[in-house]
Amino acid sequence: MNQRTALVTGASAGIGEAFADVFAAEGFDVVLTARREDRLCAVAARLEQRYGIRTHVIVADLADPAAVATLWRAIEDRGLAIDALVNNAGFGIPGAYMATEWPRHAALLQVMVVAVAELTHRALPGMIARGYGRIINVASLAALVPAPAGHTLYAATKALIVKFSESLAAEVHASGVHVTALCPGFTRSEFHDITGTRAKVNELPPWMWLDAAAVARAGVEAVSRGTPVSVVGRVNRVIAVLGRLLPRWLLLAIGRSTAHRYRKS
Repeated sequence: MNQRTALVTGASAGIGEAFADVFAAEGFDVVLTARREDRLCAVAARLEQRYGIRTHVIVADLADPAAVATLWRAIEDRGLAIDALVNNAGFGIPGAYMATEWPRHAALLQVMVVAVAELTHRALPGMIARGYGRIINVASLAALVPAPAGHTLYAATKALIVKFSESLAAEVHASGVHVTALCPGFTRSEFHDITGTRAKVNELPPWMWLDAAAVARAGVEAVSRGTPVSVVGRVNRVIAVLGRLLPRWLLLAIGRSTAHRYRKS
């Protein structure tokens, strides 16, 4: 059997690095992409030494509309076929919607929506032709509950990713390709440092936090089972169920009263 290869975006740290670790442990070669070449190279060296697999580092800023085409051309130039795709690259803009200039919102949409859809569109034909594929789109618990103030586009993009993944999973279910929207809650990573919300989220109780490695393992297990939407963590699953059962006015009121504890608004 030909060696399988996984492509992970946002692979320089956090959940993305954890996904690269899980796929490498399963014997996949790994294509790592993100903006920070030094971090990617460090991850690549560690994975090669630990698991004996091949890694490929391709630096890309997915906020650039041309980045996906350039990334895919680099993959094809290396003669690689992508068997597993993890759309993990993240982007957060804390604070009121009008407090940020439009170009930064546009960059968020490019990373969180357009790049996800385009990478999936480019990877899918080969997966279908080979009769095997795994696509994990990292969404969020925020996609499944009413969105409070702050991170206005973040929850909206994650909700889109959930619906996109559900629909695509149904479309390709007979082809050997599995698609999963993974919905973790608060996860220990650099994300909150980058968005400037670390002090706020550190006030949350420890039982609300997930470990990046556990999130990645849960994602790979979910996509292997063919689960279209997977919520990670027992507490988060309860919250997701309550989000479907409780009256929306009550959920919105709870969101308004608690949002300030973990977000800038």
